Amino acid sequence: MRDSGSLGAFLRSRRSALDPGSAGIESWGKRRRVPGLRREEVAQLAGVSVAYYVRLEQGAAQNASREVLLALARALQLTDIETEHLLDLAQPRSVRPTPRARPERPHPRALAMLDAMSAHPAVLLGRRNDVLGWTALGHALLASHVPFASPTSPGTRPSLPRLLFLDPQVRELYPDWQGEARTYIAYLRFVSGKYPDDARLAELVGELSMKDADFAAMWASGRVGECTSGTKRLRHPLVGELSVDFQLWLQADSPDHRLEVYTPADAPSADALTLLAAVSGAEDRVRTVHHHPTTRGSGQ
Repeated sequence: MRDSGSLGAFLRSRRSALDPGSAGIESWGKRRRVPGLRREEVAQLAGVSVAYYVRLEQGAAQNASREVLLALARALQLTDIETEHLLDLAQPRSVRPTPRARPERPHPRALAMLDAMSAHPAVLLGRRNDVLGWTALGHALLASHVPFASPTSPGTRPSLPRLLFLDPQVRELYPDWQGEARTYIAYLRFVSGKYPDDARLAELVGELSMKDADFAAMWASGRVGECTSGTKRLRHPLVGELSVDFQLWLQADSPDHRLEVYTPADAPSADALTLLAAVSGAEDRVRTVHHHPTTRGSGQ
């Protein structure tokens, strides 16, 4: 079975985060001893017995039906992404040991698309937000201090979560670092529900939990999310402050891989990107870096 503690922990985190008033729970002026809803309140809202809900949180109940899970999602006012994560956590899991995943390999068509955008900031991301390839301007925008050719080998491939939490220069890149960090963690938790046997992902979460107190605290919150578009404010060491809109494009041949493309959010930011291309040397090497001579399919 899938780790039942993960399902229970997620239910507890969402229960404690839900405001009783928004759930229609009247406190009648009484001070509540715990944040969020009580177990019996969630059970009542979902139409299940208190004893059964308690067993779910404790990991003692197995094979909860989809109908019950959806009722719990409604009671806890989960978003679509959170509901999907709840269903993922409740899925049966093979008892056979899972072989260690092979390094990810980008699909040739994804690399061809990245090549077509070589004059723009773009990065090809793997399942765990490892960089599988980037354009020269994408490299200059996100991590110019990291060797440009580092994505070409699994052993040197940059991990954007590691950079965000453990690299001081990347931390300084984001004025709203807390918001950026919460978004990364919410996505990693979402992926962890999809792939509970991903040893490399578990190692990443364990490493960051040990090395960074902010990561440990944010991970414990249980927040789940998937951000596919938006705007990032950056404080770049070479060109100063700028804002870029981003859009993530899923890859049909490799659904775990996403192409993240950046465009300037305003005219001053467009000027800043033009200046960055010049001062970083990106305009002199507009080709992308992703030399994978044995690339065949995505691999994991």
